Amino acid sequence: MRTEIVADMTALMRIPGLAGHEDRVRRAIAARLAAAGIGHRGDRLGNLIATLPGDPAAPAVMVFAHMDQLGFVVQKIAADGMVGVARLGGVPERALAAQAVLLCGDAGDIPGVIGNQSHHATPPEERLRVLATAEIRIDTGHGSRAALAEAGVRIGTPVVWRPEVIGLARGRIAGTAIDDRAGCAVLLALARALAGRRGAGATVHLLWSVQEEFNLRGALVAAQALRPDIALQLDLMLATDCPGMEDRGEMVLGGGPGMSLYSFHGRGTLNGLLPHPELVRRAEAAAASRGLALQRSAQVGILTDNAYVQLAGAGVAALDLGFPCRYTHSALEVCDPADLEGLALLVLAMLEGIGPGLALERDAGGGAP
Repeated sequence: MRTEIVADMTALMRIPGLAGHEDRVRRAIAARLAAAGIGHRGDRLGNLIATLPGDPAAPAVMVFAHMDQLGFVVQKIAADGMVGVARLGGVPERALAAQAVLLCGDAGDIPGVIGNQSHHATPPEERLRVLATAEIRIDTGHGSRAALAEAGVRIGTPVVWRPEVIGLARGRIAGTAIDDRAGCAVLLALARALAGRRGAGATVHLLWSVQEEFNLRGALVAAQALRPDIALQLDLMLATDCPGMEDRGEMVLGGGPGMSLYSFHGRGTLNGLLPHPELVRRAEAAAASRGLALQRSAQVGILTDNAYVQLAGAGVAALDLGFPCRYTHSALEVCDPADLEGLALLVLAMLEGIGPGLALERDAGGGAP
């Protein structure tokens, strides 16, 4: 399973898919589903859904990961061909200087670089300053606005980090858009594993969602249509075994999949997720039954699609699961495929235990007040 997950993830990491522009990623995933004989469908926003029917008396489960990545949108093209952009998603501005990017123009993808002022000409007081997104300029080498227009670049053109996949020691992988092409690859592994059930177990809706990086939009639309009873979201979790993260928790790369016990954005939306306690218990039991390590996370500054999915319909029992990831939202994130395989096995074990007798209402079993 791990080899398959790595192959899918690295292939998907190489495909540009800014939020709102996920079409190429969706088509690549759909092709893999078709090759496995798994039916699928899309919706108006661009979500991709594969439903594996099960016992209608059991709670229906939606397991999902997002296809999109963060990046930029072309905002201005100067007469000399230098490109100004607006940020789309939580791009860290201190990670911008001198990065390679890809402009996804109408006539094809165009490489570019975020210019960095020559060190020899930078005064001492400027050498430690981080440029705001509005100050950066992308150089594609075209030299004029007209040449860029001919190449298909215009206002609104999506821009992403140049796709990269780098193998590290101990089988670990660095690269672009691990958030959340890794989750997409885990979903593909689940689809193949569940495809032969022939109606056994719970109905499972596998969802590859859009526009997560643009304020969490696609998964909510899918949840409103699918009306699941349970939602399991698969995404990164902040690895804390790297510089500057030591006080944020105990999530280590290679330590197994993770489960979020608390997430709160802490700004803007003031939204987050407190997971359904029955799902927490079932995740712990599933991990124990398979001999899997299960790491625990509680974070401020994190927001996932489940913050909104949980509010669909009469309410959805929700739990965020994931994999440790270092250097999140930068051009080169890092994950360990062993954690991804563990995540797939954990979800499969959880799904095996979901049947007609599962009650999700609080105190449904007559517990103490």
